[in-house]
Amino acid sequence: MSDISLATLLEGKPVRIEKNGEAICVARVGNEVFAIDDICSHSDASLSEGDVTGFKIECWLHGAEFDLRTGVALTPPAVAPVKSYLVSIDGDSVTVEM
Repeated sequence: MSDISLATLLEGKPVRIEKNGEAICVARVGNEVFAIDDICSHSDASLSEGDVTGFKIECWLHGAEFDLRTGVALTPPAVAPVKSYLVSIDGDSVTVEM
């Protein structure tokens, strides 16, 4: 069972999904899909409402940037990483591995 359809994931338009009680931000960059925790490690803000540039996502609230591939915080005010998840793609099915 997939979590989301690849066709519905538009590049630069992250989406929030819920899986096993976790809020996850899923973003497409080219033919790749990445998944990280949806809540910014600096403040209680949804990363899926942020802007994607390359492999970075910027939190809309205070501008902290995270690497979509690793969850590492790239710019202040965030210093702690967010969790990243493995993603598998099978045809049009995108599954976030928990």
